[in-house]
Amino acid sequence: MLLSYIIPCYASSGTLRAVVDEIDALMGSEPKLSAYQHEIILINDCSPDSTEDVIRGLCRERAHLTGICFTRNFGQHAALMAGLNQATGDMIICLDDDGQTPANEAAKLVQALLDGADAVYARYDRKHRFGIRRLGSYLNDLMMRIMLGKPKHLYLSSYFAVRSFIADEIKRYGGAYPYVIGLVLRSTKNIVNVDVVHRERMSGTSGYTMKKLLALWFDGFTAFSVKPLRIATLIGAIIAFTGFIYAAYIVINRIFFYPDALQMGIASIVAAVLVLGGLIILMLGLVGEYIGRMYITLNNSPQYVIRETIPPS
Repeated sequence: MLLSYIIPCYASSGTLRAVVDEIDALMGSEPKLSAYQHEIILINDCSPDSTEDVIRGLCRERAHLTGICFTRNFGQHAALMAGLNQATGDMIICLDDDGQTPANEAAKLVQALLDGADAVYARYDRKHRFGIRRLGSYLNDLMMRIMLGKPKHLYLSSYFAVRSFIADEIKRYGGAYPYVIGLVLRSTKNIVNVDVVHRERMSGTSGYTMKKLLALWFDGFTAFSVKPLRIATLIGAIIAFTGFIYAAYIVINRIFFYPDALQMGIASIVAAVLVLGGLIILMLGLVGEYIGRMYITLNNSPQYVIRETIPPS
């Protein structure tokens, strides 16, 4: 039996070695994992620091490590897809490179899979995230509930494990904008949570900016749901109905009650045009986003480009 650990890496030269050491120590000491061999796949998402050098050093030292280097920054979910395509384990565990996801509690995720789950996500009783990252996580969770049908009780995080057949289903996705959480949700409903401790970052700050979080959020609902288009249609119908009722009100009011009243003022007309025009442009932009992503996918835009695969020594 083989366990595959996948770690997307970005600006983690100061933390990555400690995370790998913790995985190796766990595999050598945890009785529940004694029957398993393991491999670790490190994906360098074009880090601006010396992360690639750290990965090369680890691959030279340890025979169960493989490094993958991207040509440019493709994002965490593209890195996960690259790792899943490289992994050969019976169960695959994905975790972060900053030490916040406790590698020494991976046995809990494995046990949940052995108990019958298809996928398991770590749930944190207290998260060490603040500001933009906390707001982004909240918006992302809200989006998944509304757009992807995620159960409200289910907590989704970057620390998760799946069975190999779920990984195979995820790898079938060939679109240019992968969103692994959405792929897991559409592959199975047999998903559970296990409680783990969320740590402080070992060093540095999160690589996620508000721009990246919004892009990830947009990838999620445009790739796996047409609900935004349906919402736009509903809003259009409500506005049209409201406009019809208001027009009827004006005509009836003018004919039967105030035949000598002045016409609607220019300010009201301008306000109505701006509101309606803004909504129309917003909805056209949403439709254009869907069409543009379809066009990019049809042109076989890659999820990622691997510059080099660093084999174990």
